[in-house]
Amino acid sequence: EDDYKLMKELEKANNPDEEEDDKDDKKKVEDKEVEALTFDWDGLQDRKDRLTIHSSSLSDAILSKDGEKLYYMARFEDRYNLWETELRTGDTKIAIKLNTGGGSLVWDKEMENLYLLSGGRISQVDLDKESTKSISISGEMEYDAVAERKAIFEHVYIRTKNIFYEPTFHGKDWDMLHGEYAKYIPHLGNNYEFSDVLSEMLGELNVSHAGARFGDNIENGDATASLGIFFDYNYKGDGIKITEVIKGGPLDKAAFDVKEGMIIQKIDGETVSASKDAASYLNRKAGKFTLLEVTDSKGKNPQMITIKPISLGAENGLLYTRFVKKNEEEVAKKSNGELGYVHIPGMSDGPYRSIYEDMMGKYFDKKAVIVDTRNNGGGDLVADLAMFFTGEKFITYATAAKVVGGEPTSRWTKPTLTMFNESNYSDGHCYAQGYTDLEIGTTLGMPVPGTCSFAGWEGLPNGMVWGVVPVSAKDKAGRWMENLQTEPDIKVKNMPGFVDKGVDQQLERAIIELMKEVK
Repeated sequence: EDDYKLMKELEKANNPDEEEDDKDDKKKVEDKEVEALTFDWDGLQDRKDRLTIHSSSLSDAILSKDGEKLYYMARFEDRYNLWETELRTGDTKIAIKLNTGGGSLVWDKEMENLYLLSGGRISQVDLDKESTKSISISGEMEYDAVAERKAIFEHVYIRTKNIFYEPTFHGKDWDMLHGEYAKYIPHLGNNYEFSDVLSEMLGELNVSHAGARFGDNIENGDATASLGIFFDYNYKGDGIKITEVIKGGPLDKAAFDVKEGMIIQKIDGETVSASKDAASYLNRKAGKFTLLEVTDSKGKNPQMITIKPISLGAENGLLYTRFVKKNEEEVAKKSNGELGYVHIPGMSDGPYRSIYEDMMGKYFDKKAVIVDTRNNGGGDLVADLAMFFTGEKFITYATAAKVVGGEPTSRWTKPTLTMFNESNYSDGHCYAQGYTDLEIGTTLGMPVPGTCSFAGWEGLPNGMVWGVVPVSAKDKAGRWMENLQTEPDIKVKNMPGFVDKGVDQQLERAIIELMKEVK
């Protein structure tokens, strides 16, 4: 602050006529010839500074006219707010609580009025009053759907021609394909048909991460809720016969005495008829209080229970947790507690934290761990996992009586066996191939189709999304991984007649093979 004040005083001393000159500033600016900027390039890369005092999800940032303040859209736990930082002092505060989604900030030409674009709406930001004022926009246009589809079709053709990762287009004549599919565009009736045509054309390239899709949200559309149970589909009478209450579900409460064999007779006072699909009684009931009448297996001893059904998405989460728990228990039992088990459903921050916590926590004293990546949908985690699984022990901390620790403390230094299958995709395939090439451990399961490429998805003006591969990857031997199938060391297929009885042949074999390594 003192240096800043001194600088200002020196400026005044060197320009004594500055106050009088202020009156003519506008004319001076208009008359003054614009000078080219000059930069001191020496050491430029070292002249950097952090502008905010905290880490956050940053949407946009903009400087004040005098360069003294930084205004930025930041989100910590909930939604975005407008923050203000004094760049010289570091003083930081919330300028305006917007509670909005991400957006962009822009000054007007004179840098006197600040505007925010967020959620498709424009607002004028009053920094002095700490408020915003919505700016209404209305207008009319003539819309030609056919012309728009033609323009989008050309855009997809041109963009694919210029960004596709491989110059021969996998041996296809892209210009010829453009001509063959272009003739269908004038005859399409809606964007669902249009997305199908684009998907067919892009599908000719035989590449992953490609195609087009379109979907509308139906207001108040059908949405079947879940009670968090398994049904007995062989039960013929009225009601829903329970074969299992899923842990963590709406009926898995200490206050309820609901168990296998019981029958849900009524939902919100309506008898569940054997002649009607049970899903119809649960339509749009997710998150709403719902009254159930439940009896024993003989239809006796009715009890009234009030619950909140969950969405099918939430039910899928419970089923995934159930899948992991069952596998953990099977591995612990069949290995006599010597092996651990983790599953990686996708290549993102959450799964990495979960497996890190398990392997360096509850499985820290295990001899080895089965790393199950079956049905992994991808993301970007392959390098982190490869690094984590290839730790090499180089220091042991101990007393004369016992070992108390060692280095590294943040990497797994014991054996792993990884499982993958036909449903591994994208980074799920990158992982399978990388684990194989680096010879980290034994691989088991089924071959993984070659899909280790980057996605190039783009939103279109008509609400469609399309994409094609702009960048693929090469394996350690320099081969394109797109369409390069990864074979497991031990090929095991889960067969009908076993899977439907709850038998996981791949997991059973994985336990046997990894136990051989730790004996």
